[in-house]
Amino acid sequence: MTRDIADIRRDYEGGRLEEDQVPNEPMPLFDEWLTLALDSEGDDGNVMTLATVDSQGMPHARIVLLKQVSEAGLVFYTNYQSHKGSELANSPHAALVFWWPSLGRQVRVEGPVEKVSAEESDNYFAGRPRASQLGAWVATQSVVIPGRSWLEEREQRFQHAYQGQDIQRPGHWGGYRVKPEMIEFWQGQPSRLHDRLRYERRGHGWQCFRLAP
Repeated sequence: MTRDIADIRRDYEGGRLEEDQVPNEPMPLFDEWLTLALDSEGDDGNVMTLATVDSQGMPHARIVLLKQVSEAGLVFYTNYQSHKGSELANSPHAALVFWWPSLGRQVRVEGPVEKVSAEESDNYFAGRPRASQLGAWVATQSVVIPGRSWLEEREQRFQHAYQGQDIQRPGHWGGYRVKPEMIEFWQGQPSRLHDRLRYERRGHGWQCFRLAP
């Protein structure tokens, strides 16, 4: 099947992104943009694409959810034994992409990745809904399974095992922190003359410069 979608286009129009109006470091600007995105995109404001590479150098990308932002980095949670977990164990670097269509904005982040502390993972896990806590035990993420019924039967077994008890975080599940070394802010503009400001870490500080659209 061939489908021609070459004529699908969108016009962009947003506030200008000027070098003399942004902070010297990227995280305050990211926090400002994220706050607006959470208001405009609702529950999808923290959605991000995570890209990793495997041992053969092949790239892989998927959607994950941002769960914490600080000067130290951006945190998401997952199964350490998943494909992305094994890829990060082999090559602990990642790229993130945020796309906020209501704002016509994109943010790219690149940098090394580390596991968050067990205490951080425990605290986050304790605040998850009980069904999500059970899901961390039920889902052997990325493993081939025989069918949907296998998951449902496994869920029932864990529900029974933890009936009336608190659910502890499984050791194979926890958080990763992406520590930014590059953050690029993209603001859509008319005529495809978009604004792109790129921050790169230089020693203990940051350098900001404009890229052609």
